[in-house]
Amino acid sequence: MDVEALKQSPIGRLVPASGLDPQTKKEWSYWAYLPNDLPDDLSLSPAAINASAKAGVAIARLDEAVAQLPRPEIIVRPIIRREARSTSALEGTYASFEEVLEADFLEVGQMSEEQREIHNYVEATEYAVRNITERRITRSFLGELQQIIVKGTSGDTADAGDIRPHQVAIGARYRPIEEARFVPCPPGDQLAAGVAAWLQWIADRDRMPLVASMALAHYQFETLHPFGDGNGRVGRLVAILQAMQAGELRWAALNVSPYFEKQRSEYQQQLLNVTVTGDFNTWISFFATGVEIEARQGLEQIRNLLEVRDGLVARVRLKRKGSAVEVAEYLIGYPVIDIKTVAQLTNVSNQAANLVVRNLVDDGILTEVPGGRSRKLFACNEVLRAIAQAR
Repeated sequence: MDVEALKQSPIGRLVPASGLDPQTKKEWSYWAYLPNDLPDDLSLSPAAINASAKAGVAIARLDEAVAQLPRPEIIVRPIIRREARSTSALEGTYASFEEVLEADFLEVGQMSEEQREIHNYVEATEYAVRNITERRITRSFLGELQQIIVKGTSGDTADAGDIRPHQVAIGARYRPIEEARFVPCPPGDQLAAGVAAWLQWIADRDRMPLVASMALAHYQFETLHPFGDGNGRVGRLVAILQAMQAGELRWAALNVSPYFEKQRSEYQQQLLNVTVTGDFNTWISFFATGVEIEARQGLEQIRNLLEVRDGLVARVRLKRKGSAVEVAEYLIGYPVIDIKTVAQLTNVSNQAANLVVRNLVDDGILTEVPGGRSRKLFACNEVLRAIAQAR
């Protein structure tokens, strides 16, 4: 950590930190960064205002497109899983999009470690979406989300679900704290107070444009790093929840992480630059640009998927009727599917669903996914290709 640069930070200060290195079992003493509370009033630059406004318009158009669909939850399903893959990749957990989709149909013991971790994020998002209209973003709510995200992973420790009681450092694992890229503030009263102030700040939705508020909240959350693990994933999920709580997004149809994944080094550097310089405006512009790009691409992807759906339905109707046509309509949300899910979606028996799937395989709509699973999976490659074009 660049101690000398952080000593000059205009929006926070270094505080002493000490502890026991779990690897070397040696005592250490170093510095940690404690940010000031976010400003109540911030003079936004014209560039930051413009970028935030454009991103806000893009979110509104995306939301309106989803709202016009008869079954919005179907189109949102792959969007959530795309976010899960990218937000996890930013933390060093990688899996293909197809593997992420397959995880929905696997038991926990059948998943790879990567699938399990990414699927946890899907579960956390779906839990958050079910509850966000009735609940505020609070310490306990965030703790529930963090606990779901780290479930069954190395981060699933006794303190999961609440503010960390130990020091953390951001950087290479198993290296001395002095080599960390950044050391967030120590646990205890200062961290608890920082989180409380952050929660109060985001509760006031009208202090500035939504996307600017999302950007500042994300910076502060990542700088505080309140949990022992999963802070990046929780912080990026909070951005989506802010848009939903503000009424600008009715479904979790917005991706934010794919842009930051592509710009990973810049994303990390921009966060650090705010700490060093106190320049919130540049960070807001960067964040808003990413949100705008992802919202626009999301809208384009929805249009492409609806076009694919219409084509699939037309092809199936040439040979089939009833449940087969119904399944063709669902495939944009379930590009990987199993017979049990087909039966549930179409309200038919497993035997009837098996016949429907077999017919769609014969028609070239579905192909069986190879692998020795207890339940066969089938993929619609046409939908997968349409989704891949946005990645």
